[in-house]
Amino acid sequence: MKPFCVLWLWMLCGWAVLADEAARNSALEKALTGTKFVGVFTIDGQEGLPAKEEYTIISVKKAEKSDLWIFRARIKYANQDVTLPVPVPIKWAGKTPVIEMDNLKIPLLGTFSAHIVIDDGKYAGTWRHGKAGGHMYGVIEKVKKKN
Repeated sequence: MKPFCVLWLWMLCGWAVLADEAARNSALEKALTGTKFVGVFTIDGQEGLPAKEEYTIISVKKAEKSDLWIFRARIKYANQDVTLPVPVPIKWAGKTPVIEMDNLKIPLLGTFSAHIVIDDGKYAGTWRHGKAGGHMYGVIEKVKKKN
């Protein structure tokens, strides 16, 4: 194969990958915008039923040239109920998005770590806040629009 043909083929493949990545990112933004993560969480070392949790995701937008996604989210945690933008790192395990927060400082709430797989309308993973940690899992539901 001539060098020019190899270069042309390489460029076409690169553009196809970028187009696939853009489509994948757009699909994730659309899938998560206007949703609620509704589920439960456990606390390591504590017995009993898991506690309920709910996070309302108003919008999601990928930041340029990074793995950060800006989640505008309503977070109810302990006695706090705040809506704010949260920069959330998302990595890809093949076609599956994985939230990878390592000691992320969230204003008014504290520092959190979480590793959460998002798959087919469900989420599951682990979390840590200070010395406490555990598991979390649930479903991702579209928020019904008010008429």
